[in-house]
Amino acid sequence: MIEADGLTKRYGDVLAVDHLSFTVTPGKVTGFLGPNGAGKSTTMRMIIGLDSPTAGWARVDGKEYRDLAAPLHSVGALLEARSLHPGRSAANSLWALARTHGLPRRRVSEVLDLVGLSEVAGKRIGTFSLGMGQRLGIAAALLADPSTVMLDEPVNGLDPEGVLWVRTLLKALAAEGRTVFVSSHLMSEMALTAEHLIIIGRGRLIADTTVEEVISGASGSRVRVRSPRAVELATALSNAGAAVDPPGEPDVLHVNGWTAAQVGDLAATAGLALHELVEERASLEEAFMELTGDSVQYHGHTGHDGDAAGLPVGAATTEVAR
Repeated sequence: MIEADGLTKRYGDVLAVDHLSFTVTPGKVTGFLGPNGAGKSTTMRMIIGLDSPTAGWARVDGKEYRDLAAPLHSVGALLEARSLHPGRSAANSLWALARTHGLPRRRVSEVLDLVGLSEVAGKRIGTFSLGMGQRLGIAAALLADPSTVMLDEPVNGLDPEGVLWVRTLLKALAAEGRTVFVSSHLMSEMALTAEHLIIIGRGRLIADTTVEEVISGASGSRVRVRSPRAVELATALSNAGAAVDPPGEPDVLHVNGWTAAQVGDLAATAGLALHELVEERASLEEAFMELTGDSVQYHGHTGHDGDAAGLPVGAATTEVAR
């Protein structure tokens, strides 16, 4: 279990994390979401003691990370896959880590096999692709069979097969009763993987709830209707007070603010045939954008020539708190 209470981090004048409190419980995948600069990575760093809180505290299994007798058994973390020495082989890097907790050499082989890197175990990490580096980072996180797994952007750089593998792995770890805490910018993947979400913006808590509740609370729900008499149906719906979007394809209407049952009842009363009636909900991405719209710190603007407006070619912005 991960607990945070009043967790705060300030870098000079920058308040990266602002009195953040939440609990991540075992047995389910909890997604950690927020715009760039929201403070996600800073929060994760404080959980495992890489950064000291300005105020508040974070605990794993009831203890601060520094007080854990064998921390790798309690929490396995992937925060930066490229943190391992590029000149060492994958196997040697994991073996050095394993020795700190008295783990047998066979455990290194087990996790390398689990993440699909057995064939490159002897190769130097510096030659690895981004996706291979992510797999190795996950292997390091799982090395001591921890009860809590915390991963920051684990699917970054992975191909579709790798993304599916991570999704399956996270669900399996949660099903074993572990605490699984994972950040990602891929909303579609979080919708498929996570059961619970903690969403922050500008270092503050925005939502701590289920994926279902986040999506159902969004305002983007609508009803898709297909009818051979779409024009007549649109008129009838509009006269009844429904908001009808212009058809984007032949015979199709999108009705906002009504349920599928209401649309179907009106069509039946009017004697208008329906060939399709589907209640469409907002996606997690749409719900996330709606929740965090006021918390986005870095907005992109495109000029007429496609370059970022107001920035010379090659210019970049610096992100203080991730």
